[in-house]
Formats: sequence, C-alpha cells, structure tokens
Amino acid sequence: MPRPEPRRRIRGLWGSRSLVAVVATAALGAGAIRAPLEAQSRPRVRVIATGGTIAGQATGGQLTGGQLVEAVPELDEVAIIEVEEFSRIGSSAMTPDHWLRLSRRINELLTDDSALAGVIVTHGTDTMEETAYFLHLTVDSERPVVMVGSMRNASAVSADGPANLLSGVRVAVDPQARGRGVLVVLNDEIHSARDVRKTDNNRVDTFVSAEWGTLGIVDADRIVFRRSLATRHTTDSDLRVDASVTSLPMVPIVADFAGNDGSVLRAWATQGARAVVVQAFGGGRASPGMRRAATDVAAEGVPVVMASRVPEGRILASIGSIEDGILVAGDLPPHKARVLLMLAALQGRGAADIQRLLDTH
Repeated sequence: MPRPEPRRRIRGLWGSRSLVAVVATAALGAGAIRAPLEAQSRPRVRVIATGGTIAGQATGGQLTGGQLVEAVPELDEVAIIEVEEFSRIGSSAMTPDHWLRLSRRINELLTDDSALAGVIVTHGTDTMEETAYFLHLTVDSERPVVMVGSMRNASAVSADGPANLLSGVRVAVDPQARGRGVLVVLNDEIHSARDVRKTDNNRVDTFVSAEWGTLGIVDADRIVFRRSLATRHTTDSDLRVDASVTSLPMVPIVADFAGNDGSVLRAWATQGARAVVVQAFGGGRASPGMRRAATDVAAEGVPVVMASRVPEGRILASIGSIEDGILVAGDLPPHKARVLLMLAALQGRGAADIQRLLDTH
C-alpha cells in the first residue's frame, strides 16, 4: 500500500487540520500566521529550524521545519506550533555569526511577543553544545529556549528526531521550565546548556551531564525537574550582546600534547587573537613548552585560559595566575570556555573580570 501523504495522514489520525504556521526566512521580522480562534487556549511555541541530522534524509537533502513538525501529529495536542526557517545546514557548518543572528532573533521574538510560551531550536548535534551555551549567556528572557536534535536522520528506522521534538515542546510549555536557562532535550532527558556534553558518535543516549546530572526527565505523564543551576545565565547573565553586534572577536583553542613547543599558541597571538583557550592535560596542567608560551603570550596582554581535555573535574585556581593573565576554566570544557571568552573579549573585560565570569557563568 502506498504511504499516505503527510498532511492527509495527520488529518486521518486526528480529524483536524494541522496547526503549523510557517514563517519564511526572508521575512524574519514579519508576524507569524495565527492558528484558528478555537485553538488559542493552547500555548504557542515557535520552532526555529537550523538543519542538522534531525532534518537529514538518507537520500540527501534536508526536510524543512514545517515537514519536521507535520511528521509529529501529537504536537497538535500540546501546543500551537509556528515554524521559522533559519538555516538548513549541518551543525559542523555553524559559525559565531550564526550564533549572533540566532540569539538576536530569539530575543526579538521573546521581546515582541509576550504570549509566546517558548522557543524550540532544531539543531545538529556536532556543535549543539556551543550554540546552546552561547544562547544560555545571551538570551534575555526567563521563558524556555529548548534545543533539540537527533542522532538518526529523519528517514532512518526508529528515527529519534520526532520523539525529541515532541519532548522538547512539552518541556517548553511546562511552567517549571521557566528561569532555568537554555535547555537541551534529547532521549527524554533535560540538560542544562552549561553542563551537557556529547559523548558518543552513534548512540541516541549521547548527550549527558555526567558531572552534575540532568535537570530533569520527560515522562509519559509529566515533566519532572529535580535540579536547578547555581550559575548565572539568561536574565542574570553579564554577557548579553547588543543587537548591533555583527561579529565576535577571534578566540582560538590550542591543544596541548607531549613535547609541545608552544609555537601554535604564539602564532595565534601574533595573528591578533583576543584571548586563547589551551586544551591542557588533566587538571589544566600543561607541557613545559606550552606553559612558557602561555606565560609569554599573557604577558603581552592576551588572556590565556587553561581548560582540561579530561571530561570531568574542576581545574583548581592554583593552576592559574590572574596577575600574569593565566586563567582557569573551572569545570567548563575548552569549547564552552571559548564561547564565554569571545563574549568577554567583545566587552573588553580584563583578566580578573574574565576569571570571575568563568567562575560564575
């Protein structure tokens, strides 16, 4: 029997038309199409589609955000869904310019539409951590922003994208999700953008918050939260970005290794890096050559942040020296420390202030 066309399948199962409102990328400032009046009692959620495996197909190409939503008819029971196309790329192609545009768009939506319950961002998993943490530091609202993705493409057997999208929307409309910062929801788990890490290239349970644990879970009958963050974010962040900003400062990550002579770190400093993150050994310890280079570069006024390649364990303050411009990432991994440093460099923060931000955000 031929497979039914998606919209007809939704009608056949639910007896009502789809309530998806699509907003064209070319008209980002335009208001979304509203659902019929009889549906207005349900909360409204904006889905911003950026691409990634969740939209991918085995034959190539990517589904639109509207197609992703129409494939999950259960969403009509949870919220009125509005869809906006932001990009259609794999997350390995995401750049800081994308972060700025996405943050600015989400802030516009949440500022201009006080009745919007929350925002979902569909995103690839390769750089989801960086995008999520950037939004965690720059979105100025207590309303939920939830990142969802998948490890299996949309045409795969047992694709996990539809379930993750449904779980993400359920979290976004739950009153408990307010004020918890940007959330990452996959595999029925709710993670903080600050703590979550991708740990496996293939498994659907790849996203974990191993050191501090999940914030909550998505059960069949309800959303359960069991933890809140002590660090600053969103409305309490010191790192929000003015809407006029169009680019971020250059902040590279340099990996340490046995026998490193520090030449790569020195080269980045001569190329105009505003700060540098060193992916050091466990506990932030570095090879002698890297440590000498870090000391020299920091003495020239370029802050150097020591982060660890080991997934868990806070770097002790004694590893750094604020007076010498060598700072420590604490429990932030190198790629998230870089996100914070880019924002701090944008604001012209000094070494002591940057260390305070690393400790509190």
